[in-house]
Parts: sequence; structure tokens; C-alpha cells
Amino acid sequence: MKINILSEEMASRIAAGEVVERPASVVKELIENSLDAGATEVSVWIEKSGTSVIRVTDNGEGMEPEDLHLCVERHSTSKIKTEADLFCIPTLGFRGEALPSIASVAKMQIVSRHASAEFGHRLSIEGARKGLTPASASAGTTVEIRDIFFNTPARKKFLKSPATELSHVCDAVNRMALARPAVHFRLFHDGRTIADYLPATGEQDRLYQVLGRDIARALIPFSSREGPSKISGYLSAVPSSFPNT
Repeated sequence: MKINILSEEMASRIAAGEVVERPASVVKELIENSLDAGATEVSVWIEKSGTSVIRVTDNGEGMEPEDLHLCVERHSTSKIKTEADLFCIPTLGFRGEALPSIASVAKMQIVSRHASAEFGHRLSIEGARKGLTPASASAGTTVEIRDIFFNTPARKKFLKSPATELSHVCDAVNRMALARPAVHFRLFHDGRTIADYLPATGEQDRLYQVLGRDIARALIPFSSREGPSKISGYLSAVPSSFPNT
């Protein structure tokens, strides 16, 4: 026989490639979860361009221990409950694939405390080992990822230079910051502050923070509505400051 059925563990590692292409993919998914949890402050710490450590902390609603234990199971989600919900999704993510996919290719630790709870819990995952213990924590959630692709060395070889991977992480944070001007975003790399975007009073202020005053002033706002759909944004003849993705 030439055809084999992959083990669940191996299939999960391969499927994780749909979500986790590089450290910036992890940062994007974790920030989206923070925003969906109602966070107004999101801090991102990375070491060695995210290949060593990625830590995302927020002040969102947090999780109860039961939900914390379930959040890393495949297709577990709080964002859809019925088929009808698929046609009206107000969140950034909903498939329940991000956390289990990340956990399958990295060492993960999640510390979370629901706003109504007196103390939090820590969930540690490394391969098939998973443990849940009480922990002191502020309201909200911190997800720490270490040694991305430690168990899939072939995929680790496809990562680019540290400078390139860092630029992709910066790009991911900047895009989220532009989309949510009312949220305070911080980005730290190897102990240095890379970005600190204070909550902005409007879109224009956030454009100044992220793109700089000269580029922001050159942008032209646009808005269009057709039926129940509306799209708005800014146009520019200046080449984008974002790297190609």
C-alpha cells in the first residue's frame, strides 16, 4: 500500500500552514482575537523578529477556565453558534483555527482572567502535553508563543532574514492600528520600543501616527455606499510604505 492516513497530530501540523506562515501571521491572529475580545489596549513583544518569542497582551474581557481549556481545540469558537451566524459575522475571526494551529507548531502559554473573576488561570501547551493551573493575572489575556516551528524544521527554513520578518510584524501591527484608531497599540522588539500608538481621536490622527504627517496629508478620503454595503478609506499617489506580502 502507498496511501497512509496521517495521524491527527501530523495533520494538524500540516494544516497549520494555512494560518501560520511566519511570525507576523501569529501576531495578526492574536491581535484579532484581542480586538474581538473588546480590548482597548494591545501590547506586542517579540524577540529575534518573532522566531524566539511572541507575546500579545490585552485588556479584553478575558476567559473563564472552562473556555480557556477549550479555546485551543480545533473549530472551537465563541463567535458563531448557528448556521445563520455565517451570514452576519461582526468579528475578525470565527473559524476557531488560529490558536490550535499555532499550538501545533510552537510552545504556547495563555494566561487569562475574566473581568468578573478574582484570579486567572494559565494554560500551557507543548506538543501533546497540556496543563491548566491557577495564576495571578490582570483582567484580560496574554498569549505567549515560543520557538515557532520548533517541531517543523522544514517550514522554519522558509523564513526570511530577521530584518524581513521584523518588517512583516511591523506591517501587521500597523495595519491593525490603522483599522482601529481608538485602540492603544504598542510594539516592542528585543526590549526596544518600535511603535507606541496612543488612542487617536479620529482616523486622521492615527494616519499621522503610523504613516507620518507628510504622507497622511497627501491622502484623499473616499466613501461609497450601495444598498446596505458601505466602503470608505483613503487614496494616495505616494507609493505604499508597507512591504509586499
